[in-house]
Amino acid sequence: MRFRFENNVLDGDLRELTCAGAAVPLQPQVFDLLLYLVAQRARVVSKDDLISQIWSDRIVSDSALNSRINAARKALGDDGATQRLIKTIPRKGFRFVGEVREEMAASPVPAVAGPTPARVVSDRPGIAVLAFENMSGDPAQEYFGDGISEDILTALSKQRWFMVIARNSSFTYKGRAVHIRQIAEELGVRYIVEGSVRKVDNRVRITAQLNDASSGGHLWAERYDRELVDVFTVQDEITSAIAAAIEPQIHAAENFRADRKPPSSLDAWDLVMRALSHYWRVTRQDHLAAQALLERAIAIDPTYGQALSVLAASHMFGVHLGWADLATAAPVAEAAALAAVRCDHEDAWAHAALGSVCFSTRRLADALSEFEQALTLNPNFSLAQGYYALALSYAGRSKDSFEAAQKAIRLSPRDPSLAIYHGIAGYARFTERNYDEAIALAREAIRHRGDLTGAYRVLAVSAGMTGDRALAELALQELRRTQPGISLHWIATQLPWASDADREHYLEGFRRAGLR
Repeated sequence: MRFRFENNVLDGDLRELTCAGAAVPLQPQVFDLLLYLVAQRARVVSKDDLISQIWSDRIVSDSALNSRINAARKALGDDGATQRLIKTIPRKGFRFVGEVREEMAASPVPAVAGPTPARVVSDRPGIAVLAFENMSGDPAQEYFGDGISEDILTALSKQRWFMVIARNSSFTYKGRAVHIRQIAEELGVRYIVEGSVRKVDNRVRITAQLNDASSGGHLWAERYDRELVDVFTVQDEITSAIAAAIEPQIHAAENFRADRKPPSSLDAWDLVMRALSHYWRVTRQDHLAAQALLERAIAIDPTYGQALSVLAASHMFGVHLGWADLATAAPVAEAAALAAVRCDHEDAWAHAALGSVCFSTRRLADALSEFEQALTLNPNFSLAQGYYALALSYAGRSKDSFEAAQKAIRLSPRDPSLAIYHGIAGYARFTERNYDEAIALAREAIRHRGDLTGAYRVLAVSAGMTGDRALAELALQELRRTQPGISLHWIATQLPWASDADREHYLEGFRRAGLR
């Protein structure tokens, strides 16, 4: 359905708002809110209605809700004072009061000038999760192994980077001795996840491995020993650990595969895999290399949401670490992130990318909402969990930030960004004035990565506040190596605190450390 009002057209099928024929950029959640208000214009829409329909009954602060209403008004040239189109009904809710004409959206007609170019299909991999073998000798335990397998399959399906074969197909091999290469050929996949469950008394041992069917080799294997105090908790914990571990292993294998191809034969998927290998290295040069590869992927397929998402995230990562200028990077990143969400509004990477843009451009309520949406779509997405922790810290929620960072570390203990999560946890402790623990966490981050700007920042300010001049001097020296342009002015103007007191606390730590 398409809605016309004043000089605007709101198209629900295209998910587009235009004014006088020109597209008006809208964050996906703001678009959903506006569409709902217009569709329900015959009545007052309550706050509970909006939380149910737009936020799927998640807990939402009044400030987050109001920021979305204000953004919808701004997109229409309305505001909270005039309320020409979106009216606030005190203690009741909101109502769209503009005069609206409804019409059916026209079906797209192919151009006559020539054939429509075919969308480039990337050579994305498929993965099958086989039913885990019951090693207990007890048929009653069969359900537990099947449950683990099904949960892993569901968790992997949320990652959207690769095709996951449905249970009805992959479980047909249960109890049969079939070589993984035959399974891969019959199901059309590259990767096979298999495992076993052995339960003795009140303990369970679960093994899992990821196999590359083309080579027959194991890419990853792990063993989990747990007490079965709560069966479902154990099942959820192990599922999360396995799903979080598998994604980076497939990325690494796919990057190796792409590296062996001649440059002329690389498709969009290969380019994104190469870009990710640079992205995870967390250096300025690698992120520039990643951005160049991603732009090539988008040139091949302009609707490739994952390429757009990683491009946006890369630009904003550079801003936070002082490699890129906010004014230059933010418009490019926001355009890419919004395009990614339009391509696939259920892709967790797209929402994480948009959240990172909102974070660096001081829209913290929007940033938190986008990260929460990413984690709703994929609860095992450790990068979104880490970003969420960072945004919580700058929003002044240090306890929540520390817990979120710890969860990111637990989710993916071999994660390429593990150092970053330790650094974020350290900053959360700094904001709580727990400087000794902040120093310990910053040192742990540096142990994982010796060139991480954020970790040296936390180490410098924490050492400054404790009066450890030698440590502060060393941390500043390393910080200037990793971020040569660091200054009090950059800190005060480029990092997005919600609270002036938190900004001043951080600046005071740097002043005591000797930064001018």
